[in-house]
Amino acid sequence: MTIPAATAPTNGRSGTATRGPLALWAGLAIALTALNLRTAVTGITPLLEIIGSDLGFGLALAGLLGTVPAATFGVFGFLAPFVTRRYGLERTATAALGLSALSLVLRALSPTPLALVASTVLALAGIGAANVVLVPLIKAWFAGRIALWTSSYLLLMQTGQFVAPLLAVPVADAAGWRVSVGIWAVPAAVAAVVWCVLAVRLPADHHVPVAATPSDRLRVSRSPTVWGLVGLFAMMSLSNYSIITWVPAVLTDAGGSASLGGTMVGLYSAWGVLAAVVVPHLATRLRNPFGVVVACSAVLVLGYLGLAVSPLDGTVLWVCALGVGVSTFPLCMTLINHRTRTAQSASTVSGFVQGIGYGLACLGPIGLGLLRETTGSWSTPLVVLAATAVPGVVAGWFACQPRFVEDDASRVAG
Repeated sequence: MTIPAATAPTNGRSGTATRGPLALWAGLAIALTALNLRTAVTGITPLLEIIGSDLGFGLALAGLLGTVPAATFGVFGFLAPFVTRRYGLERTATAALGLSALSLVLRALSPTPLALVASTVLALAGIGAANVVLVPLIKAWFAGRIALWTSSYLLLMQTGQFVAPLLAVPVADAAGWRVSVGIWAVPAAVAAVVWCVLAVRLPADHHVPVAATPSDRLRVSRSPTVWGLVGLFAMMSLSNYSIITWVPAVLTDAGGSASLGGTMVGLYSAWGVLAAVVVPHLATRLRNPFGVVVACSAVLVLGYLGLAVSPLDGTVLWVCALGVGVSTFPLCMTLINHRTRTAQSASTVSGFVQGIGYGLACLGPIGLGLLRETTGSWSTPLVVLAATAVPGVVAGWFACQPRFVEDDASRVAG
């Protein structure tokens, strides 16, 4: 039996989602935020060797910078729901994008490696909070069109993710790496302004989720579906940030150019556009989308093993396989909304899944960098990445079960 559609959200004190002109502002704000969710990450990874030569750091710090996104997203995934309960979803989004924009300017001006890392952490703190609040914002404003809006936001996020690395090296060659990494402050600032305009036109308590009690959080933590989402999200995120961080290095170590690395990260990210269009609709129409998890995992393994065996022969094929393989990301984002009844539950589950998932994923980039230094090649790290598909499939089995998290957790508690 197909699970019923989630009930209309009762978003804290504000009741059902506001309609009319304000919904247009909300849609614009969501779209602009989505464009900014990955540019701060993928816009810098093709430039790590160039920046390292200028500021004086090597492979170890590059691995740390690759770990920062997942670690920061994890920490602020946990903190964001507490902030939204005090200030509301829209005001939290305003502050998150504003922090990100300011920090991206500081990153472009970094005089030392320490300043580069610190500004990156601050920039991604804002993005981490935006990651979490965007899911319940979609449920709060567009509860009747979750699949459409999830597809739209993921499509825009992936667009930003693949455009940023494509522009990184050409802009750095023309104007320097500081301009190349700093330009992404502009769209983040625009998104912050739009959220601010929306927030000041709303009541102070609009879309302020009712505070979750310890028993509420405990019930979520007892849900097999939620833990399945955590595991699936963690393995996908570990792959994603490892690929973004190290695929350029894999190719340059094999004799490829820096521009090839940036182009391949862009190609990898471009597949997320197709996934953003297709996967959310599959997730809402299929009773159990576990087959999507199995198919993605198989293709992901193919990509890793292909890069390990023949990185420069068949590069495009291997990178395309990796791009298709991480399509479990839009699946997870859709299921968080589709397996919860209210925006409050979606916010709690979103923070829980992304907090723990990103926390586990942060082990990937730095761990693989250390493994590369120890073994002297990329073969072993790539085989290890291929092996992560196994726990991803197991977690996917639980994540895809057709039931609401609230009912799931109640049955376990009973």
